[in-house]
Amino acid sequence: MYKNILVPVSFVEAPGSEISLQVAQALAAEGASITLLHVVEHIPTHALSYMPPDHMAKRRAEAEAELAEMTKNLPGTFGGAVASGSPSRAILDYADEIKSDCIIIASHRPGMQHLLLGSTAARVVRHAKCSVHVVR
Repeated sequence: MYKNILVPVSFVEAPGSEISLQVAQALAAEGASITLLHVVEHIPTHALSYMPPDHMAKRRAEAEAELAEMTKNLPGTFGGAVASGSPSRAILDYADEIKSDCIIIASHRPGMQHLLLGSTAARVVRHAKCSVHVVR
């Protein structure tokens, strides 16, 4: 059983996030803290000039609102956080920051492109300093 679980969530792939939450609840020790993390990816500099100046702030606020909605009806100690940057690097950095003892991450079935490039889940598995459970 784990005491400090990090669950990266993607609003695009919601079914994987729901399963990850169920697994987190099953693996959580009594009184455990479960943190949901959404990563807002950076937009390339050349594309930012075509966006409104407050675009990134709006994306972050929308993610925070979505996380608050996800966590409000969950039993236990749930929190939400939003990070920016490369998803795998942001997940790993945040796990280190909160001293997570387990990361539960959803993954889709890998295709040829993921075997060549590597998926976010694969990078997290390779570089995490704590246990990682991959959910499909």
